[in-house]
Amino acid sequence: MSEAIVAFLEARLPAYIEELRELVNTDSGSYDKMGVDAVVGWLEQRLTLLGCEVKRYHQPKFGDDLLATMGGRGKGHILLLGHSDTVFPAGTAAERPMTIEGDRILGPGTCDMKAGLLTGVYALETLREIGFDDYGSISYLCVSDEEIGGDRHSIPLIRSEARRADVVLTLEAARENGDIVSARKGMCWYVVEAFGQSAHAGVEPEKGRNAIVAMAHQIIALSKLNGLRPGMTVNTGCAEGGMAPNIVPDYARIRVDVRALSRDDMRAFEDTFREQLAKTESPGVKIAFGTEEDSYNPPMERTPAVVRLEQLAQETARELGFDLKGAITGGCSDACFAAAEGTPVLDGLGPIGGLDHSPHEYLKLSSIVPRTALLVKLIMTIVQDN
Repeated sequence: MSEAIVAFLEARLPAYIEELRELVNTDSGSYDKMGVDAVVGWLEQRLTLLGCEVKRYHQPKFGDDLLATMGGRGKGHILLLGHSDTVFPAGTAAERPMTIEGDRILGPGTCDMKAGLLTGVYALETLREIGFDDYGSISYLCVSDEEIGGDRHSIPLIRSEARRADVVLTLEAARENGDIVSARKGMCWYVVEAFGQSAHAGVEPEKGRNAIVAMAHQIIALSKLNGLRPGMTVNTGCAEGGMAPNIVPDYARIRVDVRALSRDDMRAFEDTFREQLAKTESPGVKIAFGTEEDSYNPPMERTPAVVRLEQLAQETARELGFDLKGAITGGCSDACFAAAEGTPVLDGLGPIGGLDHSPHEYLKLSSIVPRTALLVKLIMTIVQDN
């Protein structure tokens, strides 16, 4: 069966490349509703032709979301997850249309993540071609606001579809070294504020309570929490305070990025920092600590069910003639919100790529067929394993 899958995908590779060119050469920055909707419309038509039941979720500001479902005759529900938006503004595709240089396909959104979206489509096409329908259903969810962060309209939809699924397979690109992703750190942004007392820095500085000096102690305390739990990172990325050198500052504020592998680890950070606040407060200065609104991104934890998925992917890869490893990354993706519902998630199942969000973003041409075959075979293996 592996040989038949690979042969079909190799025969379809020229069509894949031309369809990828069409998608990449369509601008679809997160705030470019017309461009995102053009990509979504293309997917809607393509998936309808494959026999999927397609539902489009219209959005007033951002691009539309899309859910396509292919029914089978077996059991189990698998969700393929991706996003149509990129970080590039309108006009980028005209400046840098898709090109091929050796084994690299270059262009805005090639690896993040238009190739992944197309790989999901071709996986469904391949399953239909080989006559495999021993599943209950496979859904393909494409959201339009993954790149913006904050208060996103698509998160409730991701969560609800993840709850319905037995397994979620995310179509983000594989790492540059070929690894898939079996865990992602959670992220939260915290705000720490110091409230002191202003005074004339030359005439009566003793009447002041310097908020910046007090905050400096907190910054040092925070830096010492790096590695509090394995993999935890704490980064003070923004700092502000004071009005002029001749005024004792009465206010200072910092913003802190914290990433951790589990929700328990994140709670451990908060508890530990609150304990440190009591030890490092400066006389006359009040310190406030809280989370920044809409900044929390849950972790994609490497649970026993995810370990099993990773093992199935590795076994499948060996059948196809290559080795595969799972990786832990500090970056967030929609997979995190799916995993927060308790559904096992595996990420990085698109083709291999790198340098995303930059003018040098690329996709490895030679990875398209083997990684699409991996996705096809993994779906078959998951169904049979259950």
